[in-house]
Amino acid sequence: MSIKQNVKNEAVTKGETLIKSAIEKLIGKNYPEGLIDISKAQALFKQEQSYGNISICLSLAGLFEYLADKSKYLKALTYINDGKYLADETNSTSAKLISEFTLATMDFAEENFAMAKLHYEKALKHSETKDEYKLNKLIKERLQEVKEQKNVSGQRDPLVALLKIGQAVSAETDIDVLLKVIAEETKSAIQADRCSVFLYDRRNNELWSKVALGMDSSEIRFPADKGLAGHVVKTGETINIKDAYLDNRFNKEIDLQTGYKTKTILCMPIKNLNQDIIGAFQVLNKINGTFTEEDEDLLVAIGSSAGIALENAQLFKKQQEMFIEQKQVFDSFIDTLAASIDARDKITAGHSTRVRLYSGIIARELKLNNKLIEIIEKAATLHDIGKIGIRDSVLQKEGKLTDEEYKHIQQHVEITHNILEKIHMSDDFKLVTEIACSHHEKYDGTGYYRHLKGEEITLGGRILAVSDVFDAITSKRHYRDKMPIINVIEILLKDSGSHFDKKIVDSFLSASSDKIIEVFLTENNMILEKVHKEFLKQYSMMDLYNLFTKKSPEKLTAGEKTFLSLFDLYYTAKSTKES
Repeated sequence: MSIKQNVKNEAVTKGETLIKSAIEKLIGKNYPEGLIDISKAQALFKQEQSYGNISICLSLAGLFEYLADKSKYLKALTYINDGKYLADETNSTSAKLISEFTLATMDFAEENFAMAKLHYEKALKHSETKDEYKLNKLIKERLQEVKEQKNVSGQRDPLVALLKIGQAVSAETDIDVLLKVIAEETKSAIQADRCSVFLYDRRNNELWSKVALGMDSSEIRFPADKGLAGHVVKTGETINIKDAYLDNRFNKEIDLQTGYKTKTILCMPIKNLNQDIIGAFQVLNKINGTFTEEDEDLLVAIGSSAGIALENAQLFKKQQEMFIEQKQVFDSFIDTLAASIDARDKITAGHSTRVRLYSGIIARELKLNNKLIEIIEKAATLHDIGKIGIRDSVLQKEGKLTDEEYKHIQQHVEITHNILEKIHMSDDFKLVTEIACSHHEKYDGTGYYRHLKGEEITLGGRILAVSDVFDAITSKRHYRDKMPIINVIEILLKDSGSHFDKKIVDSFLSASSDKIIEVFLTENNMILEKVHKEFLKQYSMMDLYNLFTKKSPEKLTAGEKTFLSLFDLYYTAKSTKES
């Protein structure tokens, strides 16, 4: 008996070997040959739709392009940003690590040391979770180099410093990262000990920041009419204090609480493109002497870039919040539609939810990207919405359907299509309709309603076909019991290549048994005990089948007997409503 393992296919393994080879060439500065390795790897990963690995290829391709020819900066950055997007979408730790590493390496080469430090630190954190390409040591070395460069970077030309700050903030949309970068680069450029960047929250009339270099970096909030930062936000004045303890505007209590000794202060408003004040700089303790007029001029110039970048980041954040809100409305609309079917068809209540869960398991076994998984799950939730158009006498009939009744109930698939195509969906979600109305198509073309065949049926439709049948025969009805699980698996295996896509069935049966049991238990209102879950993780559904059919009871190990006993316990468990 083979305990379930995540076995990679040959193409993916070969692609990962090519990536390792490319990284060795990166370290050896053999950029043209490294780029050839990456191109070969990317072709293999595209063939397998391995999106996390495609992300790695995009990031590394961008870095190789840049290191080979620095005039290709923008082209390289486009590759790397595409890689970063895919890394976030797939939630692959390795892809995120490579993305951060490549961004850091480019920033370091461009002398954007503050940004390089942030990206290397993120890469280091990922490498401590998963480091299949053995980058942890290299990242630590690069991080040390960055810190050494930052220690001497204060001597650079102010115009160079301004250029680097502009580059560092121009493409960043994460406002928390942006605040850190601006503060650290400003501190370095102006030769100060500390710098904080405060943003003005007009709605609450507050100033806030997540930056106070050298101090705790948790969020700070205070009324906008308090402190020096509040004063410059309200008046638009620049404050340059040569001796903090001789100036009545300075609050000495802060130094008493922190133990820090403030000597000199430069505080200035930050303005957007329309010259509206959106925040303030507060720079403390000039390293040599006091803040000069040149420092004020440099801070004004920094503020011009920073103000636009910060406002763009805030707008981007609002757009994200609006998108999340719209998505929540869309999700609740879908859930309401699905609930309307449960309300009409009490016999199969909960079926759509379970089909969604099974489909998600299969999609993850196939290593599909997060966006496609979300689309498939939404389609699964809505796949029976067309039953709204089926007569109650047919929909709720407990016995066998007549030929006429069976033809009538088959119409629910076409009705599903007609309903969903009228719902306005974004381009991302238009595939929902196609998947939802394909769940009764068969791989050999004998299904309905369009008699599609093989890969004419969308991948999501082929996944739903397996999930739909599996749930139908493993769910208890008041007029019949569940089918024995071995018989269920035999049906899936027997109909592979005819009713079902064999690749989908194989993926489903390779899923660990605890995942399948957790879906069963949504019908029984039971909870899978943690210790049982950990044990069941070791065995796949195919292991279950093999133990029943290929091994006699007396030859079973103690662990195998426990597995079969536990699975049967949860599979045949009565609903808490029945007990």
